Amino acid sequence: MVMQGMSPSTLKKHPALIPLYVCTGLGMAGALFYTLRLATRNPDVSWNRSGNPEPWQEYSNKQYKFYSPIRDYSKTESPAPKYTE
Repeated sequence: MVMQGMSPSTLKKHPALIPLYVCTGLGMAGALFYTLRLATRNPDVSWNRSGNPEPWQEYSNKQYKFYSPIRDYSKTESPAPKYTE
């Protein structure tokens, strides 16, 4: 026995649940997209340590934030510290 509103046939009897499912699905898709974006685009995450041991140095003059009022990052000084050995 399936709860009412959980199968397509019972969902037709309760159409007011459709916006709830749509909003929940969009929220889950947005959270998944944002998590994947953080895992692939964030300079704090390093997937290949042997090929590039210091990946944050690539972002010294690039925009990695979702929104920033600065247009040209090549003319600004990087907020990342410069480590030297």
